[in-house]
Amino acid sequence: MTLLEILAPTCALFLDFDGTVVDIAPQPEAVHVPEPLIGTLEWLQQYLGGALAVISGRPIEQIDDFLHPLQLPVAGVHGAERRGADGVLTLLSTHPLESVEQAAYALATRYPALLVESKRGSLALHYRQAPELEGVCLETMQQAVDESPGLTLLRGKMVVEAKPGGASKGKAIEAFLHEPPFAGRVPVFIGDDITDEVGFSTVQRHSGIGIKVGAGNTVAWGRIADPAALRLELQAAVAARTTRASQ
Repeated sequence: MTLLEILAPTCALFLDFDGTVVDIAPQPEAVHVPEPLIGTLEWLQQYLGGALAVISGRPIEQIDDFLHPLQLPVAGVHGAERRGADGVLTLLSTHPLESVEQAAYALATRYPALLVESKRGSLALHYRQAPELEGVCLETMQQAVDESPGLTLLRGKMVVEAKPGGASKGKAIEAFLHEPPFAGRVPVFIGDDITDEVGFSTVQRHSGIGIKVGAGNTVAWGRIADPAALRLELQAAVAARTTRASQ
């Protein structure tokens, strides 16, 4: 089933960012947003009556910068911060990160290929430039999280992240589904990473559909090859509906 068949005016569309609508970059700040993408998302937002949101591990501020001038409802830092369609910002309680920060920065000093990314209430350790360090990154961060009440460890593509235990992409989607204009719609969530699996389960529990971008085991019922293929499908859906509306 293609997005052209799935996306109806009664849908609520939730999109991950990195590795989903944009290609993963060697460094988080090096992500490139293809020029047609913002126009495509803007059209979809109007077509869906505003029921389009980004569900990301990035902070909301970064998503806004990448998609400027478009400003969408967003859940950032895996749901630790969330901005609804009404513009209201909801922030989950955070917990001390001192142990995690000390451990992550000490390891990055020892291995300069590692990248530490500090967010509100969260800290990510990226090892994309040194995949052989996966084991030591995971062990170091797990030990620090075990010493930090209220935090949990999240694994992703070449990254391990300490985040508030109450935050998840699934919970963020649930919150959106209780608010207009998302409430009462058929939810569709598209993502690519281990961190998105809870989102797939959430929308499918609400009679919606999860779509995984890329290879790997998943609970999602749908699959798209890569971000470029997703962008093409989104553009095709927009083009088809624009043509239909003009006839």
